[in-house]
Amino acid sequence: MQNFIKYKNIQIAYTDTGRGEVIVLLHGFLENLSMWEAILPELPEKKRFICVDLLGHGSSQRLGYIHTMEEMAQSINHLLNQLNIKQATFLGHSMGGYVTLAFAELYPLRIKKMLLLNSTPLADSPKRVVNRDRAIRLVKQNKNAFVRMAITNLFGKEGREQLQEHINTLVKQSQQMPAENIVAAIEGLKSRKDRTHILNNFTGEKIFLAGEEDEIVPLESLQQLAKATHTQFITFKGGHMTHLEAKEELLGFLRNSI
Repeated sequence: MQNFIKYKNIQIAYTDTGRGEVIVLLHGFLENLSMWEAILPELPEKKRFICVDLLGHGSSQRLGYIHTMEEMAQSINHLLNQLNIKQATFLGHSMGGYVTLAFAELYPLRIKKMLLLNSTPLADSPKRVVNRDRAIRLVKQNKNAFVRMAITNLFGKEGREQLQEHINTLVKQSQQMPAENIVAAIEGLKSRKDRTHILNNFTGEKIFLAGEEDEIVPLESLQQLAKATHTQFITFKGGHMTHLEAKEELLGFLRNSI
């Protein structure tokens, strides 16, 4: 069941299930907290899982023209304060990983462990920034076409063939997002800074969970970062949607790691 809190006069949606050590789960761009339904029922029972709709996603409202990673992190901090949670393990998918790193920068004592699923501490490259601007124009011209293309590109070749039903569901769901909300997220993604130093200085356990065919966060780049920042590096088959493309393998790892 979804719950709601107020943050700066807007609504933030979240779910709070189980009891025990707290795990915060943060979804990616164009997703919402329902992404975790694929794996949540099969994760350890003696844990407390907090799943959040990030700003402008799912049932959480838009705050402004741009949703920075810092603002999203501040909203998560507000939620944890409301729930009287002092520290948690964070599992962030893609943009959720960027928010996790922003949270670690702002509130370093509140993160016990971080798992970055199909995510990176790097900022956008100049080429990627140009692509973000192009994406914003497309969203304003034809939101539904942008969403279908963006969602499909998250999956590896095999995933696109085998998980078409999931893709269609995600597309339909994401197309419900107002164009302004999508633009706010893209602006935030485009403006995020490099947080490699945050990962480097983090003293808790840190893990990259990477897709071998991920075109959004290339494997080779992540492998080099893992080595440079002394971060554990685990790979799975498929593209950017490991929780669907390699669900059983990911579950096997998470059951022993969170």
